[in-house]
Amino acid sequence: MSDLIRRLIEQVSFEARNSEFVDKKSGVSARLTISALENAISAAERRAIINNEPKTQVWISDLTGIIPSVTGKIELVYEGEQEGPFQVAFNLLEKAIRTQFVKYFPDPDALKRRKSKETAETSPYRQIIQWFDKGNQLDVLFGLKDDTKILMLNKVSGLSDLVKKNFPNANPKESALLMEFVLHGLASFSLISKKVTEGKIEFKDLVGSMINFSEQSFDESELE
Repeated sequence: MSDLIRRLIEQVSFEARNSEFVDKKSGVSARLTISALENAISAAERRAIINNEPKTQVWISDLTGIIPSVTGKIELVYEGEQEGPFQVAFNLLEKAIRTQFVKYFPDPDALKRRKSKETAETSPYRQIIQWFDKGNQLDVLFGLKDDTKILMLNKVSGLSDLVKKNFPNANPKESALLMEFVLHGLASFSLISKKVTEGKIEFKDLVGSMINFSEQSFDESELE
């Protein structure tokens, strides 16, 4: 398990403590991070067993499996209940990804604030975003074999180069995890779209998803 995964799980707990939807009086159980860690590992182990793989790693997509851990360890205020416990937990995970992303890669918001044509053309994320803008879509199935997922990630233009530039000493498995992290991070900053549904995570261009009114959505049935 990468240190990145541990940081993300820990950050979910921090985000829960600061959330307006979580009851401050009841607090956030210390068991949240323990349970979430166990669920993330279980998701990876289950996938490895199904695919008959002797080794695997916990991917960012496996963190979808920690949603029940979050909903079971927090108490929501009325507004949180109206939003729905599953959606609140999913949003906490997205915020955790957003918070940690800027500690690993350039801050997309800082790049936006410069608002110059030169900055837009030299943005480290430009090539990746353009790949999706051309109509390309990446469907990451939860049960994918590691090698298959790595091949899919390498199809996204500029993704591998971005990771190599920022983490030149990362091994192939670490690089692949960081590549997946970039996609989730860009989605958390609304630069591309992410939709979790039907046993997979869909990454596509933001405009096309806005037309369908479905970006950043979460299907609770995936947890049943």
